[in-house]
Amino acid sequence: MKSDRFLTWLGFTIISTVWGSTWLAIKIGLRTMPPFFAAGFRFVVASAVLYGIIRMRKLTIPFTPDARKVYFALGVLSFAIPFALAYWGQQFIPSAVGSILFCAFPLWVAVFSHFFLVNERLDAFKVVGTLLGFVGILIVFSPDLSMPESSAVPGMAAILLSATMQAAALIITKKHGHAISPFTMTFVGMVMASIILLLLGVLFEPFSAIVWSGEAIGSILYLAIIGSVLTFVSYYWLLKRIDAVYLSLTSFINPIVAVMLGALILDERLASTVLAGATLVLTGILISNGKMLYGKIRATT
Repeated sequence: MKSDRFLTWLGFTIISTVWGSTWLAIKIGLRTMPPFFAAGFRFVVASAVLYGIIRMRKLTIPFTPDARKVYFALGVLSFAIPFALAYWGQQFIPSAVGSILFCAFPLWVAVFSHFFLVNERLDAFKVVGTLLGFVGILIVFSPDLSMPESSAVPGMAAILLSATMQAAALIITKKHGHAISPFTMTFVGMVMASIILLLLGVLFEPFSAIVWSGEAIGSILYLAIIGSVLTFVSYYWLLKRIDAVYLSLTSFINPIVAVMLGALILDERLASTVLAGATLVLTGILISNGKMLYGKIRATT
C-alpha cells in the first residue's frame, strides 16, 4: 500500500537524520553531565514517555519466552552495555575514528542475518552496497584520520564491541520480536538500560560532577523524546517490514549528518571529501536495495 511505503521512507528518513543530530546533542550535554548518568537519565525520561503512550494505547506487555529474549537483547545488548562502551570508548579516541569503527555495525548485521535469518541471506547487491557505504564513510573522515596511539586501543575495542553487540541485538529482535509492539519492547529495554546505566554512574562517577545546566536538561530531553522514543519506536516498527541489513545502513548516514550539523552549529570544519563520501554512501544504499527494486520493476513489466 502507498501509505505503508510512505511511512517506511518517512521512518527511514527520521532515523537517518535524527540519530545524526544526537552526536551533537550528546556532545553538548556532556559539558556538564558525566556520561553514564547522562545516558541513564536519557533512558529514564524516555521510559516515562513510553509508559504514558502504552497506557493511552492500552497496550499489554507480554512476557512470553520470545518477549523475554527481545527484552534482554534490547535492554542489555542494545541499550545498556553498548551505550556505556560507546560513551567510555569515545574518551580515548578521536570522534572520526569512533564514527568509522561504529560503521562496522551494518557489516556485522549482514553477517549475522545471513546465518541466523533464513529469509535474509546475503546477495551480491547487499554485499556491494554495504561495502560501498563503508568506503564512503572512510572518505568522509579521511582528512581527520591519524594513526591512533597504543593508549587508544581500549577505546577502539570498546566501540567495535558496542557495534557488534548492537548488531546481535538487532538480529535477535528481528527473529523473536515480530509479535511485540515497538512501544512495549522499547519501553522494557529502556527501563532495564536506565537501571544499569545509573548503577554504573553511582559506582564510577561522582555526584558532584552532575550539573543541571540548561544545556544538560535540553540535551537529555531532546535525546530522550526525539533521539530515543521517536527514533527507536520507528526503528523497530521498520524492522518488522524491511530486511535488517537495509535498516542497519542508516548508520552510514548518521555520521554524515553529524559532520554537517557540527559545521553549521559548532563552526567545525567541513572537509571537501564529505560530498564525495556522502554520494558513495547513498549509492551503496541504493545498490543494496537493488534486488528488491529489480523485483518490483520486473513485476510491473
